[in-house]
Amino acid sequence: MLILIGYVGGRAGKLGVNSSIELNRFVVWMALAAQLFNFAANSGWQTLWQPGFITAFFLSCLIVFALVLLVIWIRYRDLTAASFDGLSASYSNTGYMGIPLCVLALGQDGLAPAIISTFIVLVMFALTTVFIEIGILSHKKTHEIALSVIKSLCTNPLFIAPVAGLMWASSGLTLYDPIAQVITFLAVAATPCALVSIGLFLMQKSAANPSRAWTISLAKLILQPLIAWIIPGPILGLSELWISAIIILSALPTGTGPFMLAQYYKADGSVMSRVVLITTVSSLLTLSLFRWWSSRV
Repeated sequence: MLILIGYVGGRAGKLGVNSSIELNRFVVWMALAAQLFNFAANSGWQTLWQPGFITAFFLSCLIVFALVLLVIWIRYRDLTAASFDGLSASYSNTGYMGIPLCVLALGQDGLAPAIISTFIVLVMFALTTVFIEIGILSHKKTHEIALSVIKSLCTNPLFIAPVAGLMWASSGLTLYDPIAQVITFLAVAATPCALVSIGLFLMQKSAANPSRAWTISLAKLILQPLIAWIIPGPILGLSELWISAIIILSALPTGTGPFMLAQYYKADGSVMSRVVLITTVSSLLTLSLFRWWSSRV
């Protein structure tokens, strides 16, 4: 509905042609950065240390990311575009969909894996940034690429914010209430503004290949959950709770992170915006089927 509101608002002329760009700047530099900081600061390191789950979920993300990146790179010979597509195929909407769905399906025990998975997708976010920088600077020398990657990570609000949040959590300090409230206000605005922005972006004409978006969407909704079932159960032998959590979190639709990253780098976000839309609608069916199937296996 939020994507639709953005689309209709743009088509009706109530939101101008630059609305998507300006709204994205707000999300990237303020709202999403606040959300990531808030989430990290209120979780801390102790909540995160579940080696088996971390290994299983991270590998499911990494394998899908690598496969899609390789396929797109072989086809188009564009490492930057391939990196965005790989992230779109492996970046679950864990924060706003994963947490409530895991709690609904698994009770309060489902909260911990949902929180951990949110940090894992942030690691994928950082990894993708490295590949993007390498793709953009492929004509430069190795040390120049390394310095540019480090500089980009150190100035990227979507990377700095969660790191700062974890550091704050480790300090044991408490945020001054008015500052904490401002951060909360900004954080709450991140997801709705990002989704409205995607609707505005979908209004624009695009030469993006629809089959490419569907291929990425199938990798996200079908391939990743299958891999996520194989690793924790048959290979690592995790408990039923953690296996169910991994399947639910892997079967989630693509979050808005890849689209936000594309906007940060001023790249074409048309494929990513369509992937978010396709996976969000389709996951109503696929997520339900995977949840039903995992409960019977």
